[in-house]
Amino acid sequence: MEERKILIIYTGGTIGMVIDPETNSLVPFDFESISKQVPELRRFDFQVKSISFEPLIDSSDMHPDIWVKLVGIIEENYSAYDGFVILHGTDTMAYTASALSFMLQNLRKPVVLTGSQLPLGTIRTDGKENLITALEIAAAQKNRQALVPEVCIYFKDKLFRGNRTTKYNAEHFHAFRADNYPPLAEAGIHLKYNYPYIRYTTLNGTFRVAKKMDTNVALLRIFPGINKDVVKAVLNAPNIKAVVLETYGSGNAPTKQWFLDAIKEALDRDLIILNVTQCLAGSVEMWRYETGVHLLELGVVGGYDMTTEAAVTKLMYLLANCSSADEVKKALNKSLQGEIHV
Repeated sequence: MEERKILIIYTGGTIGMVIDPETNSLVPFDFESISKQVPELRRFDFQVKSISFEPLIDSSDMHPDIWVKLVGIIEENYSAYDGFVILHGTDTMAYTASALSFMLQNLRKPVVLTGSQLPLGTIRTDGKENLITALEIAAAQKNRQALVPEVCIYFKDKLFRGNRTTKYNAEHFHAFRADNYPPLAEAGIHLKYNYPYIRYTTLNGTFRVAKKMDTNVALLRIFPGINKDVVKAVLNAPNIKAVVLETYGSGNAPTKQWFLDAIKEALDRDLIILNVTQCLAGSVEMWRYETGVHLLELGVVGGYDMTTEAAVTKLMYLLANCSSADEVKKALNKSLQGEIHV
């Protein structure tokens, strides 16, 4: 049997830092010598190679251009490797995982994003365990088929579907959660895979990559006291094609006439408005309460149980790859990569 190969793609972030003994400050280490930092890698029965971004990217500076670069690297190396581990800063990891899930078509190999809250070179780092387990998951196969052939986030002891995941904690090692979908795997003494919830593509198409994303998307979060000028400023922003509307509960928003008029005016200009809930768990059901029915009647699209990260990146993907607003709206009501429960 041919030896399995896993490619680490280091974009930047806390995990790749070590303490410089001369300056006592954190500096990126050379991933070509990763086995010196994590000697346990030598015990794997598969090869591990690495590619590092130059320059490294702080995750706060993440941008769709970098997602295009990432999927390009995966495309170039797809046939040579059995899986991919992307090391990434935690702040925007859920956005990147969501975007990649839409950009990587007919994926049959694992793409596992991970990182850490403490640098790899510190004593109490969570980075070593995250990296080791992410690699193990990326290499896991049965009958030469990947056990988890989708874009995922592994952190602490759970593997989540990438486009279902949100960062919710900046302090604890459990930094991510996916309240609307079960973990794909859990790590304890053994790695336990939740097979019924893993997405195995049944399409016959070959692997391909979408490299166009349209950033003309805005985010409008509703809050008590939001005023007309703020709402209109977002809805009338130049070149905006779509707005993610973060509403209360199951999709509820103010019923003030000025608010409904502003939404209607925007929709009449063919602006696409996608309604997602501010809650970490639950789904948009605009028909449930009168405060949501108004939006539904105007033509706002329901986002079901989609995360904000998935909503933003799905719109970017659809706007760049659909031929009309109607086509975008139809696709928003479908689960493209397991991002919603319809």
